[in-house]
Parts: sequence; structure tokens; C-alpha cells
Amino acid sequence: MARIRLTFACEDGIFKRPLIDGRVRADGVDLALTLSPSSEIFWRQLSLAEWDISELSLSSYLRIISQGDTRFIALPVFPSRRFFHTNCLIRADRDIERPQDLRGKRVGIPEYQVTSMVWTRGALQDEFGVRPEEIDWWVERTPERSHGGVTGFRPPAGVTVHQIPAGSSVGAMMAAGALDAAFSYIAAPNAVDRSRIDLAQRADVKPLFADGDAEGVRYYRKTGIYPVNHLVVLRRQLLDRHPWLALNLYKAFAEARGRVLPDAQAGLEVYRRLGLLPPAGTPAPNSAVYPYGVRSNLAMLRAVTRYAWEQGITERLVEPEELFATSTLSL
Repeated sequence: MARIRLTFACEDGIFKRPLIDGRVRADGVDLALTLSPSSEIFWRQLSLAEWDISELSLSSYLRIISQGDTRFIALPVFPSRRFFHTNCLIRADRDIERPQDLRGKRVGIPEYQVTSMVWTRGALQDEFGVRPEEIDWWVERTPERSHGGVTGFRPPAGVTVHQIPAGSSVGAMMAAGALDAAFSYIAAPNAVDRSRIDLAQRADVKPLFADGDAEGVRYYRKTGIYPVNHLVVLRRQLLDRHPWLALNLYKAFAEARGRVLPDAQAGLEVYRRLGLLPPAGTPAPNSAVYPYGVRSNLAMLRAVTRYAWEQGITERLVEPEELFATSTLSL
């Protein structure tokens, strides 16, 4: 098999490092890597399609699929998971003690379309009865530097979304008391987000959930869902020319994940609390943490496709099987 060279854009992360440092290689493929913040990668890939293979926002991928954009095809590889609703920050002086108290509040977000917000709004509605229409949303990213600007997103009827002026940011507005809360707050430097203030160090800002891990455990035990943020996409025209690419790349990602698990045991306590791992000291099966594949993630995928449709992110309900290379659907 002749080797081909692919440009690959990704954010650093423990389960990708063997691919990044060359310990794991995909059969028949040489990856030329670009490491960048995910916020920047997603916007550049959506607007310019710069790379052969890249991480991509799951919600934005759902949106372009619903619009008939077939430039990319996904692999069932999910480099990032989190219980996103547990990362909500609130002003400590606003009488917000529980999620229901967010009704009528001014909430700053990166932008409405991103996956973390799809999951957060879904959890707020399903778990706590708070609908998107009941919150006053303030978005930081400008149309020129946002997922929604590329895909033509407009807020659904009944949802109020304001644009934060270009000279300000979510962080600045939180610090000034102009916002009541911030969801999916991003302060790391990148080309699309402007906030730079470390809100976690401020006495006037606190988490909505005092014990975010405990809320994540509760949510997982009730729903069985561990939300995904990113997936990996490949240029569809490349797969058309090289049908073996999808499986070879998938196997490389799975091998890379398996390589790092023995060294990651000390940081996996939260997964044990979720029941995803055996007790400490017992070797973890490779598939127990951050499971890849379609079948083992079907409930999660059905939830996020439903949320995206209900929240007006997609223009129709997208079925999970539409997202991935045909050769990977049985994985």
C-alpha cells in the first residue's frame, strides 16, 4: 500500500499524544500535524477547509450536514468529553443558588451554535426545566469569527441573543457585573475568543454547581450519557479515492488511546465514580474511558442530534448514521 500524506489539525490531548509524537502511525498515512486551540481549528476548517483531517465541533458538523454540506465525513473518534453544564459560572452577588434561578438572567457565551452550549441547554431543560427562551443570551464571537457566521445560523424564534460589542468580552462583562453568568467560558488565547480574565480567581464569581463532579456523576447515572464535544472529520473526496482511510485512521486513534491508559490511571478517579472503570489498582480496559465507535455511543449521539434539532442548530433532525464513514458504522 502506497503511503499518502495528510495535513491534520488537532488540539493537544492525552489520548492523541501517541499520534502527535509519532509513537502511533496510521497504516499507509503520514500525518503532518498542526496543533492549535480547538476554537480556532473549528472556525478555520468550517470557513476554509484547510486540512485533510481535523477535529471539528460536533454541533457545527451536525449543522452543515443538515444543510447538505458534504465536504467532510466523520470518524467515530471523540477526543473531548465533559459534563458541560457543570462548568457554568455565576456572579456570587446575584441570588443564583440553583439552575432554576437562571430564568431571566443575562448569560455570556462564546456563541450559540457550539457543542458545549447545545449540551448545557439540553441539560438545563431536561434536568431542571429551564428553557433557552427563558435566558437572555450574550455572545462574544463576532459573525466574522464564529461557527454561526460561517453556517448562516440565526437564533430560533423566541430566543433572545445579543452581540457583545467588539471592544468588550464575556470576561470583562462578568467582571463589571454586566452579566449574571458565563457558560463555557474560554479565556485561553486564540483567534476567535476575546476573553482573557481568569474568572475562577475572582471572589465575586463562583461555580453554579459547588461540586461539579458530583453533578456529573448524578447526570451520568440518570442518563447514561457522557457528552462529547469534538469529533474527527476527513475530506470526503480523500475517502472516495482511498476507501481504506477511514478504518486505518480509526484504528490509529484507538491504538493511541490504548497506549496512554496505563499511564493515566492516577487521573481517572472521576471515571471510577461514574462506574466507567474498575476500582483503583485494577487495569482498565482500553474501551472503558472515552469510548470510540458508533454503537457504544449511540445513546449519546441520539441525544445530541435531538438537542441540536430542538434548539434550532440543525435544519432537520440528523440521524447518527449519516455522520460517519460507512465502513465505521459497525464499530
